[in-house]
Amino acid sequence: MDVLIIDGHPGRGRLTSHLLDIYAAALSSSAQQTRINLRDLRFDPILADGYTPRQIWEPDLQRTAEALLRCDHLVVAFPMWWGAEPATLNGLLSRLLLPGFAFSYRHKGLLWDRLLLGRSADVIITMDTPPLYLRFGYGNPVVRRWNRQVLGFVGFKPVRFHLFGPVRQGGAERSLPKWEERLRTAALSAPHLRRQPKSMPALPS
Repeated sequence: MDVLIIDGHPGRGRLTSHLLDIYAAALSSSAQQTRINLRDLRFDPILADGYTPRQIWEPDLQRTAEALLRCDHLVVAFPMWWGAEPATLNGLLSRLLLPGFAFSYRHKGLLWDRLLLGRSADVIITMDTPPLYLRFGYGNPVVRRWNRQVLGFVGFKPVRFHLFGPVRQGGAERSLPKWEERLRTAALSAPHLRRQPKSMPALPS
């Protein structure tokens, strides 16, 4: 199994990095791991002109796209800020998940083809909001968007979410052993997830 691990925190030495370390260490020794720290990538996160004309990928984006194509399982971690992922991670989504590569609208009707089928994902989100309040107070907007309008939109299935919070006022320290064990369990079960046949769209030229 090929696993792509993306640390979506813009800073170094943060909780997301530690949680991904725990996940990576628990993966099977046969798993091929590629780790990408978003803070180390050099690219313009702004999709300045939309999809036309195509904004040429910088070398770091090209390498990230290649890793995304290779992977069978994606693990991405980020802190929730203002109800969503950090701006640079949102920029990566905008620049990377292009039509013709990640999805393709059909000529007639409102449907589309998911071009990244055959891949599963674990999404790790740290937050100050208690997960129960995120669900029942806010309606889980970040989860629903990443599940339906981001990863699910381009073909990732299943997508599992691990919501860890609150992290402030000592919450992370008190809950960390439980969170770590949950991620070890997720890593061990990742190879056994039921995936569709894997599609391999061409990289944009």
